[in-house]
Amino acid sequence: MEWIEVPDDGLTLQEIRNITKRSQAENAGIRQSVEDILTAVQEEGDRAVRELTEKFDGVRLDSFLVTAEEIEEAARKVGPEFMDILTEARDNIRAYHERQKQESWMDTFRDGVRLGARYTPIQRVGVYVPGGTAAYPSTVLMDVIPAEVAGVPSIAVFTPPAKDGSVNPYILAAAHVAGATEIYKVGGAQSIAAAAFGTESIPPVFKIVGPGNAYVAMAKRLVFGTVGIDMIAGPSEVGILADENANPVWVAADLLAQAEHDRRAAVFLATPSAALASAVEGEVEKQLAELPRKDIAAASVADHGKIFITKDRQQAIDIMNLIAPEHLEIDFPDAEQYVDQIQNAGAIFIGPYTPEPIGDYFAGPNHTLPTMGTAAFSSPLGVYDFVKRSSLLSYNKEAFDKVAEKVIRFANVEGLQAHGLAVRRRIDEN
Repeated sequence: MEWIEVPDDGLTLQEIRNITKRSQAENAGIRQSVEDILTAVQEEGDRAVRELTEKFDGVRLDSFLVTAEEIEEAARKVGPEFMDILTEARDNIRAYHERQKQESWMDTFRDGVRLGARYTPIQRVGVYVPGGTAAYPSTVLMDVIPAEVAGVPSIAVFTPPAKDGSVNPYILAAAHVAGATEIYKVGGAQSIAAAAFGTESIPPVFKIVGPGNAYVAMAKRLVFGTVGIDMIAGPSEVGILADENANPVWVAADLLAQAEHDRRAAVFLATPSAALASAVEGEVEKQLAELPRKDIAAASVADHGKIFITKDRQQAIDIMNLIAPEHLEIDFPDAEQYVDQIQNAGAIFIGPYTPEPIGDYFAGPNHTLPTMGTAAFSSPLGVYDFVKRSSLLSYNKEAFDKVAEKVIRFANVEGLQAHGLAVRRRIDEN
């Protein structure tokens, strides 16, 4: 891990961005490949999806839709114990997201003027669930449940098939428990294209959510506008605030828990204690040897692991606010007292017994979070991502008469005479 001695006057945002810079793994080649995939699916529908699935996933499918029998078999395979765990996690996640629901409203603002907002669920959404080096039933729960809580009536999950045409049983079980209405054996950029444009057998959606690799991220970027998206998710990261009171074994374990996600995952420690930093670095090396995914974690730590040595706790907090990490752990004594000083973080984990994996799986808040500094201006996935607002306006005749000439004047200033006439004709007919 790279050590950075922070000057007494701190670091600027630009300096932090340079220190923590990571590639989005997006380049002209990826963009061109994805554009070709989008065009093929848009023009050829199921045929293109079938051929691309055979090319990239090594299996040719007659049907993309997962059957009820496959879901039942998945539940048997994962076993009743894990089904109980999924159900408990679902209930925790649902209870948290229920607090995010917003009610439509309409009030009288002035005599004869009633204004408000109406919240309605998006009618159909697509949820992308990655395959590849690991299975992510937790992502299924986190991305489907807020849509279900929001009242979305049609929730389609897309995930890559295995070479035998099956889908990971843990993903299927989670989708069933969470409330997905359909599950498709389609992954990669071709699934984003199918969700956005629709095919003969896959109805299009209005919004796509969920993380994926660089091709999926590029596809989401390119279909935005045809459909909505949640965010462009980059590689994951964790930031930890700790001092000499922290347990270096635990701090190192929490850094590695994030590092094992991806070679481009980033891990940050900000501490006023060089002794803690040294102990954590030693523990990271020691614990790496025990990890099945040690090659991935080691690459993350070597390429994107940073230790900031600060003059005090406040400066450590200032550094993390500039980084705006996806996950932020506060491991100072009496950790909750520092929460009000955190301006930028996707999720904040308070105290030594709240490690990031608790949030990944079980606590309730969403683990689909803004990455790569975007927590400075965006938020975790939530119920609000699956609803839209319509403004409500109602004027009676007396209220209309009071403002009509003013509206006409506004319209004439902007050179939009038909706007003014739409009001004038009502005056003339009174």
